[in-house]
Amino acid sequence: MGANRSGLSDTVAHSANPAPASSLRDARAARSNEALRAALLALVERKPLEQITVREIAAEAGVHYATFFRHHATKEALLEDVAAEQIGRLVALTVPVLDRADRRAAVAALCHYVNEHRTLWTALLRGGAAGAMRDELLRLSRNVAVERAPLQNWLPLELGVTCSVSLIFETLAWWLAPSHGSVAIEEVAAMLDRLLLPLHTAN
Repeated sequence: MGANRSGLSDTVAHSANPAPASSLRDARAARSNEALRAALLALVERKPLEQITVREIAAEAGVHYATFFRHHATKEALLEDVAAEQIGRLVALTVPVLDRADRRAAVAALCHYVNEHRTLWTALLRGGAAGAMRDELLRLSRNVAVERAPLQNWLPLELGVTCSVSLIFETLAWWLAPSHGSVAIEEVAAMLDRLLLPLHTAN
């Protein structure tokens, strides 16, 4: 009764059982969804969102057309999924702007990140979902700012975050307009630094 046909002992063979089918399906689904998100990010860098079709996204992702609809009802729904991830990254860059002494360096890092993904952030901050993006950025920024408990100044924390995030959002949206695209990163960072300074000056 020693070894089975594969040459493994019964004990080893039992421990080498494949993962449940549901786990494999979940893993495949996660890979497909990640591929779709990466595909949209790649495509939106090459052409406007309104010109991108679901078939193009599926082809770029290397998945079947029908697979797209197992994950997202529309390309706009996929964009919302991508936006949730991207806005998390933006919040990670925004919160240091709210509470760090070296705010200018934090503002510069924020502007560089947005510029590196300019086409995507133009769609996110100036498209039809801009209002929802602003609200989500504000909500997450408030949560993170409260957790980090930055130094208090003359403004209540929640109001200070609201004013700061609004300034950041509106300045970035202005910068991403086609007519202002030539404004240098350093110039935008300097404007933001000066705009935010009164909000973070203790009194």
